[in-house]
Amino acid sequence: MFAEAEQQQFGLHAGFRTTAGRDKPGQEHASGRVRTRGRRWATRRAREIVATASLRPTLTDFASASSWLTSARDKVMNVREYLIDITTAAICRRDTSWLSYAAGAPEQADIITAHDPPHLLGNPTNEKDFTTATTTPVLSDHSTLSDLRHADDALLAKLGYRAEFKREFSLLETIAFAFSIMGVIASVSSTFSFPLVSGGHVGMIFGWLIPCLFVLTVAASMAELASSMPTSAGLYYFSAKLAPPKYSALASWITGWANITGQVTLVCSIDFTCAQMITSAISVGSDGAINLGTGPTYGILLAILFTHGIVCSAATNILARLNLFYVIVNLGTSIAAIIALLVCSGDNRVSTKDAFTMFENNTGWSDSGWAFLLAFTAPMWTLTGYDSAAHISEETAGAARAAPIAILIAVSATASLGWLLLIAASFATASVPTLLETTLPLPMAQLFYDVLGKHGMLAIWSFIIVVQYVTGAAQGVDASRVVFAFARDNALPGSRWWKRMNPHTQTPVNAAWLVMVLAGICGLLGFSATALSSLAGASVIGLYTSYVTPIFLRITSGRNKLVPGPFSLGKWYMPIGAIACAWVAFIVVLLLFPSYQYPTAATMNYAVVIIMAVFVFASASWILSAHKWFIGPIKNVDDSATTTFEEKQQSS
Repeated sequence: MFAEAEQQQFGLHAGFRTTAGRDKPGQEHASGRVRTRGRRWATRRAREIVATASLRPTLTDFASASSWLTSARDKVMNVREYLIDITTAAICRRDTSWLSYAAGAPEQADIITAHDPPHLLGNPTNEKDFTTATTTPVLSDHSTLSDLRHADDALLAKLGYRAEFKREFSLLETIAFAFSIMGVIASVSSTFSFPLVSGGHVGMIFGWLIPCLFVLTVAASMAELASSMPTSAGLYYFSAKLAPPKYSALASWITGWANITGQVTLVCSIDFTCAQMITSAISVGSDGAINLGTGPTYGILLAILFTHGIVCSAATNILARLNLFYVIVNLGTSIAAIIALLVCSGDNRVSTKDAFTMFENNTGWSDSGWAFLLAFTAPMWTLTGYDSAAHISEETAGAARAAPIAILIAVSATASLGWLLLIAASFATASVPTLLETTLPLPMAQLFYDVLGKHGMLAIWSFIIVVQYVTGAAQGVDASRVVFAFARDNALPGSRWWKRMNPHTQTPVNAAWLVMVLAGICGLLGFSATALSSLAGASVIGLYTSYVTPIFLRITSGRNKLVPGPFSLGKWYMPIGAIACAWVAFIVVLLLFPSYQYPTAATMNYAVVIIMAVFVFASASWILSAHKWFIGPIKNVDDSATTTFEEKQQSS
């Protein structure tokens, strides 16, 4: 880095700016125009150096001339290298489009400031405040300009955390991860019984479409938060920063425990249905000779959890690359299933009118309207886990941009593809009661068997099993990151174990295995007749409670606290957030009810038991102890990582 005198000597007061967003007066896009301008600027400076009489000494001999030429050349090259470093930093980190790099003016002390686009935010109020999402990494010498290539880590440091993961996920891989975690074809196959029972054909079509529209408001609100504060802590970090200071720790505590509850039960429910898929395939393959009961199904569940523990412990780069393969299998299987159901159902297809309007109440509830609402369980369970894009943001390049894009694309794609799949299933379903009376664990398996026959069913079902297995693995990764982040802030019993990073894989291996053990315990509900509805209900309630808490704080106490990232809802954050909060409040109450009007011990909805158990434990822990020591997200970086240029100069 030049000293101030050298900067003035070489005319650095001219300066330049690059912004990876929209162009404004005095700003240039970090692309060809910046490079062209940089070359012209450096050339002009070189000419001025040569032409300036004050810089030319009186040459008395060849040695003096040679020395002067060498000095002039070095100074010109230093100027060009200075420009190249800054321009390269802007270009190579163009994913984080909200980072604006300003350099060159002596009065700015050569700071390189990252802030939000002026058209979204205006002037940042306090660039040093850790409660905002802005970051002001300051470079005191030329060698440290290379740190701009790690702008994500600089932003993370401003949020209060040091980088502990390798940033191996690109934008495409982040989208693939968020999409894979919802595994549309496998999720629809797993929850197909809910619309069949609660409305028949109407439950399939509109029982899916209506919730999806409301879930988009939740996803949009979450995307805005993830763009502003891209950290693995995710939701509970958002709550801590948006809550009133007095209640910051409590808001973080509630959100964190709700999210972990949803994460663990979601892992269990995904892997439990994967086990059911395997038993269905065995039954069909043996022509009904082998029908595995709850005991063997639980054993298969444990085996799946064990293998997922191994997968979730793998290095990040392996997980990132595998997700691109997963998303191809997911999309391909979904499209193949839609075509197969429509084409192969032949004359057994129902009419268009019946496919969209035939209503059948098989719940036992006398109120058909209430029965129809219970069909919402299927899409709500399917559309969970998309917060994973936020939880892997510390492993993502350009996380402030990639995370919100991944959330919105994954939710929209899953909702659309799932609806098309259910439309095809509705046309292919000749008799709802027949599917409900199947001896197979999952009615969708029976539908494929009826439409495609034994060999066709086994062919497509094997791919669906693969998709569900991958979905469980992706969810396991997400859950392990949540546990790691919460333990990093000392919020879990035994946090010192769960926050450890494996030095070889740089992944939280201990946290991954904790998730699998807890999921195995939750899997004991598999011995209940309502295992899936209980696990699905618990996961939806836990996750959406954690989703909506920071959204609620955003539209109440946090209205002036959020510093938007590249993705912002602007003035629409208030109505969209209000709709999201109202929807989640409604759905949480709905999912606490049993599927049948007169439940027994075998048909009881045990979601309420799981949720209440965690609520009592978390509340008791807070009242008795945690309120004394838990302060919310804990910074694990020194303030010196984000000190100003002047402070660094003084310290040096």
